[in-house]
Amino acid sequence: MQEIRNFVIIAHIDHGKSTLADRFLELTGTVEKRKMHEQFLDANPLEREKGITIKMAPVRMEWQGHVFNLIDTPGHVDFSYEVSRALAAVEGAILLVDATQGVQAQTVANLNLALKERIIIIPAVNKIDLPLAEVEKTEEEIATLLSIDSSGILKVSGKTGAGVEDLLRAVIEKVPSPSAKFPAGDSPLRALIFDSLFDPYQGIIAYVRIADGEVRKGERVRFMTSGENAELLEVGVFSPDRTSKESLEAGEIGYLATGIKEPEKVRVGDTVIADNISDVEPLTGYREPEPMVFASLFPENQDEHDLLRESLKKLKLNDAALVFEPEESSALGRGFRAGFLGMLHMEIVSERLRREYGLMLTFTNPSVAFRVKAAGEKIVVYAATKMPESHELESIEEPWVEVEIITPPTYFGALTALINDRGGTIVSTKTLAGDRLLVRFEAPLREIIIDFYDKLKSISHGFASLSYEMLGFREADLVRLDILVAGEKVAPLAEMVPREKAYFIGRQRAEKLKELLAKELFAIAIQAEVEGKIIARETLSALKKDVTGYLYGGDRTRKMKLWKKQKRGKKKLKETGKVKIPPEIYLKMLKK
Repeated sequence: MQEIRNFVIIAHIDHGKSTLADRFLELTGTVEKRKMHEQFLDANPLEREKGITIKMAPVRMEWQGHVFNLIDTPGHVDFSYEVSRALAAVEGAILLVDATQGVQAQTVANLNLALKERIIIIPAVNKIDLPLAEVEKTEEEIATLLSIDSSGILKVSGKTGAGVEDLLRAVIEKVPSPSAKFPAGDSPLRALIFDSLFDPYQGIIAYVRIADGEVRKGERVRFMTSGENAELLEVGVFSPDRTSKESLEAGEIGYLATGIKEPEKVRVGDTVIADNISDVEPLTGYREPEPMVFASLFPENQDEHDLLRESLKKLKLNDAALVFEPEESSALGRGFRAGFLGMLHMEIVSERLRREYGLMLTFTNPSVAFRVKAAGEKIVVYAATKMPESHELESIEEPWVEVEIITPPTYFGALTALINDRGGTIVSTKTLAGDRLLVRFEAPLREIIIDFYDKLKSISHGFASLSYEMLGFREADLVRLDILVAGEKVAPLAEMVPREKAYFIGRQRAEKLKELLAKELFAIAIQAEVEGKIIARETLSALKKDVTGYLYGGDRTRKMKLWKKQKRGKKKLKETGKVKIPPEIYLKMLKK
């Protein structure tokens, strides 16, 4: 068996991970030149459109007598769980830093994840070919971060290929072979599932790292968590497409075609063992992702409810962080309450459901999980619409996060103002190499998930970056803000807001909705309500229609009769008319 090296590329978003992976594919001849294109491993169209990696992508390469299993990982804070899953399957990581941007917040966050897994770190400076590259400065930042000498930091260009061969040689020299950790021997089969997807012909395809033993095509295996058995239709590796093999041995990364059609029976993080073996310890080291943001989603066409359920099950195979459960609404019908890792994650799931399954959905206002004590009972509430009435509430606790921001000192004043506006408290500031600040502060998760990242990029002209992690729950003085349109409460727009800011937020929401709604033949009242009191109102004027345009000749009384008739009609419509809000309005309000 050839020497194996399993490694990942970790970095902040847009630091060139996918481009470097392209050069590895070219250097090793894994992909023919005629088939090669930019961001080859970013297979999802959404990844190409947004220019970011959303899903980890494994690939097997062979070069100079060695086998490399590379996993390209996302860099956005919403998808850090993908990084943690990839790290559980490898022995080494290339820490890639953009020479034009230096160490960023997610660079530090991903590095900490790698250090927890105790894997080998190979630091590298990327984009050295660019005119604005500050290579020495970036080397100094990395050396300070890792407490190493800068002479051990490699310099590469993912675009031109400079230094890529040296980087791959460093992987051979520094990353240990998994055989040292997992000798083949006669050990019983144990394999960690780190990802999966659904294939209409082969059922669930489990992405696995073989820890012990060997697995062959046609063998029967068991999934320890679900207890499900399966006869493997195929086993193989990613080259980069799925390529079948007779067997996978200890240390290898590949896939198992299970033939199972029920998504809940194959779970990411589960251990695969031989069906005839029972006394085996499950593999550890995989941490389940914790959803940060919750929202309800309802199909516009209620006949598609079952299709939505099946679509969510299939998406969850490929996205372990997605959680959901059934929910019903008197206004929107049957749907599901879903948990996401952030707003980008929610946007990606929404777009995938639309594109891949043809579903048109209505999303409620995103919220966090609240711990509530009402009428002497403690409950967890995931949506503002489910919050008990104010007279029943005894206390509300909301989740807080610790946020790390790296920014040039120039923007510290504006950043402080933004943190204060979001109810945050600065814990510490630290000057990093390269004349930049690392600012740590604590804030309610509710204030971070919606548009904090956009505001941060705006005030820092794109130079600041952030990452965050959960701290716990703290008591808060919050009230439910309801939005009424033509006298009817719009459930998807309800949200929990600080009591002292309720009036200002209510006024903003009413003004924004007035801009977005189309005019009707009658005037529409848009109101914000808190605890039964209207605190803000906007009126969308009626659509003007010239009912006298066809008249000619005669005196003014003919026109006046028509105007009075129109006025009576508008008054009647105002009393009985209802406003249908299109789904795109909800999405635009989410991006307020």
